[in-house]
Amino acid sequence: MSKRIYGDEYGFQTRAVHTGNDVDSETGAIKRPITMANSYELPYDPTDVNWSSAAGNLYTRNGGSNQKYLQEKLASLEGGEDCVVLASGVAALSGLFFALLQSGDHVIFSSVTYIAVYRLLNELFNNKFHVETTIVDTSDLDAVRTAIRPNTKLIHIETPGNPTLTISDISAIADIAHEKGALLSVDNTFASPFNQRPIELGADFTIESLTKYINGHGDAMGGAIIGKTEYLDIIRAQSQINLGGTISPFNAWLIMRGSVTLPLRMRQHNENALKVAKWLEAQPCVSFVAYPGLERHKGHETAVKQMSPGFGGVLSFGLKADHDTHNRFVSCLKVITSAVSLGHDESLIVFLGENDERQYLYPEEFHNGFFRFSVGIEDVEDIIEDLRQALKTVGLL
Repeated sequence: MSKRIYGDEYGFQTRAVHTGNDVDSETGAIKRPITMANSYELPYDPTDVNWSSAAGNLYTRNGGSNQKYLQEKLASLEGGEDCVVLASGVAALSGLFFALLQSGDHVIFSSVTYIAVYRLLNELFNNKFHVETTIVDTSDLDAVRTAIRPNTKLIHIETPGNPTLTISDISAIADIAHEKGALLSVDNTFASPFNQRPIELGADFTIESLTKYINGHGDAMGGAIIGKTEYLDIIRAQSQINLGGTISPFNAWLIMRGSVTLPLRMRQHNENALKVAKWLEAQPCVSFVAYPGLERHKGHETAVKQMSPGFGGVLSFGLKADHDTHNRFVSCLKVITSAVSLGHDESLIVFLGENDERQYLYPEEFHNGFFRFSVGIEDVEDIIEDLRQALKTVGLL
C-alpha cells in the first residue's frame, strides 16, 4: 500500500515520520532502501533521451531516488511547492545564487550571515561575475528599503543570524522585496522548519543546511533550497546537473533517517537553550547573552511573531575575561565539545576571537571575543553544571 502524506491535513510530526517514505515495491520493506547505483536502466531507444534532464532516474548527478524522497519530505515540512537537495548547505547557497543572478544584478544581504555567504556575495560573485552587492543590517527595515535599487534582484537574509542571533522580520522584508520586483531568500538553518517556515511568511526561497538540525546526528552533509518549481528547475539544471553539486545517496538516506526525529529533538533543543541562556544571563562573569528567546533580546518581539514553538538551540555569549581565559574555559568543559557546526545531538561550542574579519559588522559586545554555543539534547542540568564547573575552574565563579 502506497503512502502519500504531504499536506496540511497531517501534522508536522506525522509528516516528518511518513512523507517521502513508502513500502519498497520489490522487497516489501517498510523503509525505502539506499540506492547506491550511479546509473539507471535506459529505455529501449535512448537516442531521444535528454542527458541533462532531472526527470526520472537516469544518472545520479541528474538526481537519484534517495535525493527525491528527501526532497518530497522537505518541501512538505517547509510548506513549499518544490525542493532541490544538494551536497551541502554551501552548495545550496551558491547553487541558488549561481542560477538566479546575472552580471549587473544587485543583491542585498544581511550583515550577519554564514561566512560562506559573506565570501560568495561580498567577494566571489562581486569580483568574478560583476554582481553588485550591498551589506545591510536587515533587522533595520528602513535600511533595507534605502538599499533597494532598480536592479535589485534578490534580498538574502539569515534569521536568526549566525553568529550574533540577529532577528530580521521575514514578512516585512518579503513585502519590501516584492513591492520592488525583487525576490527574498531566507537561510533558515538556525531555526529549522519546526520553529520557522519562511515560505509561509512570504519568502520566495528557504535555504537549509541539512547538515545541522534536520539531520541532527553530526554524520552527514547536505543542503536544500525550497521554493517554486519554475525557479528550482533552473537550479537543478545549472547548479546540480551542470555544476555537479549533487548529494550522495548515502547522505540523503542518512538525513532522511535523521529528519524523522526533528520535532522531538527541536523541542529539547528549544527548552534546553532557553534554560541555559537564562542561567548564563544571571552569572556576573558573563558579559552578554544573545538568544532571541530572552525578553531583553533586541529582536525578541519579532522572533515571537515568526518563530513557534521555540527559538532554536543556538546562543552566543561572552565572558568578562581575557583571550586566554576564554580558551582555558573551553578546555575545562567535559560534557560540551569544542567543535564547529551546530544542531547535533551533543552540545558544541566554539570560541570566536577578536580577529574575525567581519567583526565590524557585529554589535559592540561581540568585539572582545565570544562563544557560539549549540545547546544539545543532553539533560539540561548536566549542561549547566558543566558550564558552572568550567567557570569555577578558571576562577570566574
